[in-house]
Formats: sequence, C-alpha cells, structure tokens
Amino acid sequence: MTTETFRPRVLVTKIGLDGHDRGSRIVAAACRDAGMEVIYTPPWQSIPAVVKLALEEDVDVIGISSLATDHLIVPKLMQALRDAGLGDVCVVVGGIVPDNEEALLREAGVREVFHPGSTMDQITGRIRAYAVEARRLRAAEENPR
Repeated sequence: MTTETFRPRVLVTKIGLDGHDRGSRIVAAACRDAGMEVIYTPPWQSIPAVVKLALEEDVDVIGISSLATDHLIVPKLMQALRDAGLGDVCVVVGGIVPDNEEALLREAGVREVFHPGSTMDQITGRIRAYAVEARRLRAAEENPR
C-alpha cells in the first residue's frame, strides 16, 4: 500500500437524536478534499444502520459527530462493531464531549476525541493515520503468519 494509491474510506455520521450536522458536513468535506473516500450520512442514524453501512462500504474509519449527549451511546456502537467482526475499524468522535465523559469513550475503544478548536489538518491527518493502521490490522488478520 503506497500513500499515492491509498485512499482511506471514511464514514462520517451522527447517531442518536442529535440533528446538528454542520460540523460533520465540514469534516466530511475536509476529508474529501484531503483525498479520502467519504461516505456521509444524514443525522439520526441507528447503531445497526451504521454497522451495516460500515460493513457494506468496507470503511477504515468511522467519524461520529456529537453536539448533544449522543456520544454516550458510542460504547454500544463499539460493541456492535466488534460483534459484526469490525473490530479493526477505527472510530473517532468529534464535537462537544465533556472531559469527564471522554474516558468512557476511550475505554470503549474510541481512538480519539476531537474537541472544538481542532484544526482540519489535525483531524484529517489523524484520520489518515488511523485508516493506515486499520488497513494494516485487517491485512494481518487476513494473512496470519
């Protein structure tokens, strides 16, 4: 996998009842502009719908946007991804996540939480790095030594 041919596949979505989608649209556009293949959903996605789409689209990274308290159901998403055999997919969360709730997300397996003030370069750079990691993990699982 060379960086010239590698195009991370990123699912940008909102789960739960949070309908504030401006941030997720901006991040999706930044990922696209950075050369990533972006699958974008409108707000109000269910966990089973996100898992199904991640499986169908063979994504490397899932970006969850939360401006309300919907980040609190991300641990259920993480478990559903593992149950579906998608434990290699990296999940990041962006938006309003109180510091005392970030540990809950990390314990569930979320790789990173992007807070207000994160730059698009920071976000897209980290997403690209996580996508590379996810692909390598997937390849190692498919070709055990």
